[in-house]
Amino acid sequence: MTTSPLASFQATIEKSPNKGGWTYVVWPESASFFGTKGMVKIKATIDGSPIASAFMAIGGGRHKLPVKAELLKALNKGVGDVVDVSLLERIHSVGARPAAPRYRG
Repeated sequence: MTTSPLASFQATIEKSPNKGGWTYVVWPESASFFGTKGMVKIKATIDGSPIASAFMAIGGGRHKLPVKAELLKALNKGVGDVVDVSLLERIHSVGARPAAPRYRG
């Protein structure tokens, strides 16, 4: 039985220009979708291949999703190529508690 993705989008593979920089995709609508600008652990597929990773905030209400070199090689994809990303599950940490409400005295 297949489950419908929570969200799907296409993204261009990017790489940080810094030495040893990350390879990733950006989802411009991520902060509004997740309701946070912080890190969000997920399960997803990239071009149909399953991953477990985390969206990391990069500012401007956007997150980047790292893409491992091994996956890129298996998909025969690289920087500048477009991939299909399907978000399957948002993973909540075991024992995680909601943030305490802020005092507004």
